[in-house]
Amino acid sequence: MPGLTVSRGPRLAVDVGSVRVGLATSDPDGLIATPVDTLARDTARPGPGRFPSDVARIVTEVRERGAAAVYVGLPRHLSGHEGASSASARGYAVTLAQAVAPVGVWLVDERMSTVTAHQALHASGRSGRHHRQVIDQAAAVVILQAALDAERATGRRSGERVEVDPGTPDQREGGCGADDSTTQGRIAHDLHDGTEGRPDE
Repeated sequence: MPGLTVSRGPRLAVDVGSVRVGLATSDPDGLIATPVDTLARDTARPGPGRFPSDVARIVTEVRERGAAAVYVGLPRHLSGHEGASSASARGYAVTLAQAVAPVGVWLVDERMSTVTAHQALHASGRSGRHHRQVIDQAAAVVILQAALDAERATGRRSGERVEVDPGTPDQREGGCGADDSTTQGRIAHDLHDGTEGRPDE
């Protein structure tokens, strides 16, 4: 499926972990990625009409910033194969796409993003023991900057577009989309993959 022409507006990036979720954003022209926050991953099943608290927070960021697109990091092994972390990120991306629709969500390869983030933190003078507090949002910055660079190079969004069944508008707080099952989401492969990431854990 061809990529879409890039429209102006801030972009958000999400680094999905089993415990924490890192957020980053860009300027409206999509030039520079900057950190936003690190969220606790809410793994509890939400009640009817609600999204997990971390997803709801991202919905708020998308709305308040007027985001034009959201990128979610897709962890892969260095070989390119996908594992359990990849499946988790894909499921998260589908839930997020349901929540923020009609804003688009794209999955981008995030191999080595955490390694690159650690290197950037060391270069900025942060000691290793303080990395844990900010590493997730720093990884989100790496993911987003790679996606922004790819946008400028191709004139298109980077990665795989996450599509959800339009179905009946969701009644959950904070968003609209398909029904509760994430299996209704499907991944449409874009022609252009992101270029940065981290090994599958």
